[in-house]
Amino acid sequence: MDVSQGLWAALIVGILGLIVLDFVTVSRKPHDVMFKEAALWSLFYIGIAIAFGVWVWTSYGSTFGTEYFAAYLVEKSLSVDNLFVFIIILTQFAVPSIYHQRVLLFGVLLALIFRAIFIALGAAALEAFAFTFVIFGAILIYTGYGLFKHWDEDPDPSENVMVRNIRKVIPFTDDYHGTKLTIKEAGKRYGTPMLLVMIAIGATDLLFALDSIPATFGVTQEPFLVFSANAFALLGLRALYFLLKGLLDKLVYLSLGLSAILVFIGMKLILLYGHEQNEAIPKIPTSISLIVIASILTIAAVASFIKVRKDPTARAHAGRITDAPKDTDN
Repeated sequence: MDVSQGLWAALIVGILGLIVLDFVTVSRKPHDVMFKEAALWSLFYIGIAIAFGVWVWTSYGSTFGTEYFAAYLVEKSLSVDNLFVFIIILTQFAVPSIYHQRVLLFGVLLALIFRAIFIALGAAALEAFAFTFVIFGAILIYTGYGLFKHWDEDPDPSENVMVRNIRKVIPFTDDYHGTKLTIKEAGKRYGTPMLLVMIAIGATDLLFALDSIPATFGVTQEPFLVFSANAFALLGLRALYFLLKGLLDKLVYLSLGLSAILVFIGMKLILLYGHEQNEAIPKIPTSISLIVIASILTIAAVASFIKVRKDPTARAHAGRITDAPKDTDN
């Protein structure tokens, strides 16, 4: 895919422009976001993502167009699981609802930075070492298996190593002071609960970047498409949170569906490496990947709503990759 530096610059400027637009309009003044506002912004960002995909399709052909839409679908589905964890963090730290959008905007910005770094590293690694496909595939299969084992559990943000350690070295206030991360009282600097929230969000973004970037490279090896799919999926994350936060609890089997998607893409990456070494080994076309991913998400959603209808007490969980750490403080 021949992408000029000017086109890269236009994409980055466009994304920065959307972030600024978000900051100076919706997120400028803290307020509770209602359903209508969230729905309009969600449609806006989805419309931009689709329009970009249509442009890729018409400018570079159906192959790259299909790869972009598959990558976007993967990132959008993984971002929903990301929302589960954000909800857990915001709830556990009792963040006032009027500050949710500011926290989410910070999370999106940090996620974009982390993913841009990992995309650059991943693209360089894939170009230099073809075996990177196998490494990425193994990471996704391991992650998918871990998520399958713990699909009905929730991570505990307070278990985060950075959160626990910073509590030991910095004194914290019990109350929020707007969106301030630190305050000064009686000549002494204190951290606010908002600082812990931002640290937990940042750690979550880092972990999700480690999983999502190999997953996106599993459906396209074009850095331009990987970055754009990630960016457009993340830009709509804040609005999607307010749109779906009442619905997320009903997606009981989403984590199982995501674990299946991660394992499938991991296997695809390993087969792709095998195909490059020996053409007799089949590789999975992107069009098939798109169908499989969409089918898994549809089955997970339908099965979830059937489960909730039969058992109204059923509640979805974000899932976790590893066993809960043992408390070593006691």
